[in-house]
Amino acid sequence: MIETSEFKIVFERLKEIIEPYSTELAIVVDDIDNFHINTNFIMKNNKPMYFGSVKINKKYVSYHLMPVYVFPELLQSISPELKRRMQGKSCFNFKMVDEVIFKELRILTNNGHSKYKDAGYL
Repeated sequence: MIETSEFKIVFERLKEIIEPYSTELAIVVDDIDNFHINTNFIMKNNKPMYFGSVKINKKYVSYHLMPVYVFPELLQSISPELKRRMQGKSCFNFKMVDEVIFKELRILTNNGHSKYKDAGYL
């Protein structure tokens, strides 16, 4: 079984990827095991558009990145290694730090942010 302390390390590293975008977005949750940010764009349901989050779960740490759901073409060039970590259409799960995959996820997050900006969601 993976130690909880390992998940905390993974959480902090993933949070480092997404947190820089919070300066222009809205922080919804910022706890020791959950970090969630939305855009300021209000959708038809009168709720802000979700950007992403990092959360410690029982068996893994999840990294949600909504731009890949809104713009699935962002996933066309991801590596098989990152693809294997996907659950659903916008979630990636991790049990340990993987520098290569985290670097790719950083690029994907930046590309998603750019797509949101180009679409007028930021």
